[in-house]
Amino acid sequence: MLRHAALALTLCLGLALPAAAADSVPPIDYQERTLANGLKVYSSVDRTTPNVTVQVWYGVGSKDDPVGRSGFAHLFEHMMFKATRDMPSETIDRMTEDVGGFNNASTYDDFTNYYEVVPANHLERLLWVEAQRLGSLVVDEATFKSERDVVKEELRQSVLSQPYGRLFYLYMPQASYQVHPYKRPGIGSIEELDAATIDDVRAFHAAYYRPDNAALIVVGNFDQGQLDAWVDKYFGGLKTPAAPIKRVTAVEPPRTAPAVFKGYGPNVPLPAILMTWHAPDAASPDAPALSVLDAILSSGKSSRLYNSLVYDQQVATEVFSDASLPQQPGLVMLGAILSGGKSIDDGQAALLAEVAKLREAPVTEAELTEAKNELIAGKLRERETIDGRAFALGYALRTAGDAALANRELAQLQAVTAADVQRVAQKYLTDAGRMTILYQPESARPAGEKDAVEKPPVVASAKYSGPIVTLAPEGQRQAPPPLAAPVEPVLPKPAEKTLANGLRVIVAKSSDLPLVSAALTVRAGAWADPQGLAGAMGMTAGMLTEGTRTRGAQQIASETEALGAVLSSGGGQESSAVTLNVMPEKLPAAMAIMADVVKNPAFAAEELERQRVQALDGLSVAYQSPGQLAGFAASPVIFSGTSFGHVASGTPTSLVRLKTEDLAKLHGQYFRPDNAILVMTGDITPEQGFKLAEGAFGDWKAPAGPAPARADVAPKAAPRAVAIDLPGTGQAAVTVAKAAVSRGDPAYYPGVVANSVLGGGYSARLNQEIRIKRGLSYGANSRLSAMRTTGLFRAVAQTKNESAPQVLDLMLGELKRLADAPTSADELKARKSVLVGGFGRELATTDGLAGILGNLALYDLPVSEVAAYTGKVEAVTAGEVQDFAARNLAPGSVSVIVAGDAKAFEAGLKQRRPNLELVPARDIDLDAVNLKKAAP
Repeated sequence: MLRHAALALTLCLGLALPAAAADSVPPIDYQERTLANGLKVYSSVDRTTPNVTVQVWYGVGSKDDPVGRSGFAHLFEHMMFKATRDMPSETIDRMTEDVGGFNNASTYDDFTNYYEVVPANHLERLLWVEAQRLGSLVVDEATFKSERDVVKEELRQSVLSQPYGRLFYLYMPQASYQVHPYKRPGIGSIEELDAATIDDVRAFHAAYYRPDNAALIVVGNFDQGQLDAWVDKYFGGLKTPAAPIKRVTAVEPPRTAPAVFKGYGPNVPLPAILMTWHAPDAASPDAPALSVLDAILSSGKSSRLYNSLVYDQQVATEVFSDASLPQQPGLVMLGAILSGGKSIDDGQAALLAEVAKLREAPVTEAELTEAKNELIAGKLRERETIDGRAFALGYALRTAGDAALANRELAQLQAVTAADVQRVAQKYLTDAGRMTILYQPESARPAGEKDAVEKPPVVASAKYSGPIVTLAPEGQRQAPPPLAAPVEPVLPKPAEKTLANGLRVIVAKSSDLPLVSAALTVRAGAWADPQGLAGAMGMTAGMLTEGTRTRGAQQIASETEALGAVLSSGGGQESSAVTLNVMPEKLPAAMAIMADVVKNPAFAAEELERQRVQALDGLSVAYQSPGQLAGFAASPVIFSGTSFGHVASGTPTSLVRLKTEDLAKLHGQYFRPDNAILVMTGDITPEQGFKLAEGAFGDWKAPAGPAPARADVAPKAAPRAVAIDLPGTGQAAVTVAKAAVSRGDPAYYPGVVANSVLGGGYSARLNQEIRIKRGLSYGANSRLSAMRTTGLFRAVAQTKNESAPQVLDLMLGELKRLADAPTSADELKARKSVLVGGFGRELATTDGLAGILGNLALYDLPVSEVAAYTGKVEAVTAGEVQDFAARNLAPGSVSVIVAGDAKAFEAGLKQRRPNLELVPARDIDLDAVNLKKAAP
């Protein structure tokens, strides 16, 4: 009753938008045809964008990996970005990233998809590219070995160096299946990757990369007739082999009795439990009901698992479930990472109780409605971009066998009843069909207990005798097609108004898609933390959604999620924010909740304790991840002695000191309308936005006196070299960092261009040297984060522990090269295009535009900077880039932070940095200047 009363009251406050039809998810309007060679083609025209996405979805995934070669589909995904008969290696990046677009790919159990977004006038060229790599890919020994090394680093980074990587990537599939190849890890294993040969790779390509196993999807700004002609021209002549496509026919036997799998890993701070059950395929009539069941279990803070295990019992710090069904019978999964001090038995009993409730009684109508609203709003957010719409079509095609399901599934979700949810719970979540996976640290393994994971089989390599494609001599290569006339983007036109209480309101109508983002930014962040209370401002901001004077934490979550809205709050170094994303029809109700959490937080003691325990458990996990640990150390190393010189999210020492009165005091001091900015973007006009802002925040009173002054930060700390020893972790995280320019500094634009050259993307110099040329990392990049009075430059890469000194050398060498010689005209043009294209794609989403406008206001810059950005980037010269690097990125001026298994790299680092400080992870204290706990 309270929920309905609150929503009714909201609509009586005069916040309603002008009368309009109920929000709905517009269907994807697309055309479909099939070429004579079997290639399926799907296309959808969108004249509102200056871009186009080209995607090819192949019907081959990890389940199709040859026996003894798990990870092969994924390895081949990497190979597809290299040379073809007419394109030298890395040409795909030149034709996407270097023109302001991007490319990527992913491997699932059932498919591998390749996708690009580029300016629309590059469409013909991208069709030519995709036809090239389908019909004439070069598969050679050098590329194979290089990409195999990169995949090994990806495995180390995603699986072996993460506390729970082994659980999700390795143990869950291996424990859940006995026969079906879904049991094999999609990323593979070091042993199987090492066993592979070039013949294996060529045979795999010949078997699966063929027109009748491919679907081309194009969405964006193009002429349909011209697209059809180009598709016929470039793809129509490709031949389909006579042999049938190899398909998986294995059938997983039903599980007839519950089973338990025990797995262990290094650096596991908290035990975890997963439970899995066999489930149907994606085309099953039961799939929609299982999706709703999944949302009821774990979608948001009002979900059953969160309410029971995290909020009420506090037995878990994180909960999850999944019912994303694949092409062949799959799994339903649920699980938890336990809270500190809780046992496996505690977690297991709590999870089983929730499963039993689903089987024994229907879910409530309120739960059912909330789950549907969340799922449908989520589908809408996925379709905000052209690549998101293409993905929806491709995913439906490759999992359920029918692209049209992308449109039908919304009605199917709406038709699910409470009885359907109970029925599928009873049908699939049986006691006899349950597999329980227990995951604990190696220290918990009983003496003599062997690893439950099967060793990969040793098999002979394939023998390949088919045609082999090589790169044609330069004068004999087919030239790519010419470019068409560019499509000019239409930029949003922000309008702004300051309310009588001092709240600055900025509104920009940016889309007719029924979504609106609202973001309220307060000009106070971690710099305002009291001495010794690192994380206080972050906790203050985070606690806003955990209860007000009239709404409890669970009520806030329930009311928000019932609207299909996403409401969140948090803090950073310079600001705190409350953000909302919702469909327009539900915006007035959602804005009322947003205003309540901003103006009237309760800061209840019991809620603070819950949040503190969750934060401490989260830190215990993060401190076992080398990348996160190195990231935490950056602030105390770079900004020591300033108000930025501590970890913004807090530390185990500081968080335990926080009291409710600390949070209430910070809120009263800094959360005031004349110290805040409200930005609204999406399907909303300025008039509507200003009216909503007045209704929701017009009564927010500013305290007497001026808004508090913001901190001016001027870092002066000397460069340091720090090694954090995390024994047993699978990789080292290498970071070089230093203080940088502010957002308003005249050198800002030369700085962002310099960073783009150095590490701002796949084709930037760091990734070229570390990943592409040497296979030392899954990815190397850098970032220039400019703030109001200072900034932070960071370059990062993760690599096997013993390679850390070499990666550091390469990073420092690229810093020096950037200052020693001017960037070439071609490289400068390409790296500027990366910036301009990325900025344009960010403007294309409601959340992205809201973030850009909010940051401009935070840094006291005019909103007209949105229109000026491209011109200012294009005006940067090679001399300015070189000068910026010389003044701001000298190798001797940077600090070095490496987190990993130090026995493999300490000696090498000390040779390079004799002042190296070694800090054992078990002794780390990020509140201390020397990063070490004081001796007892």
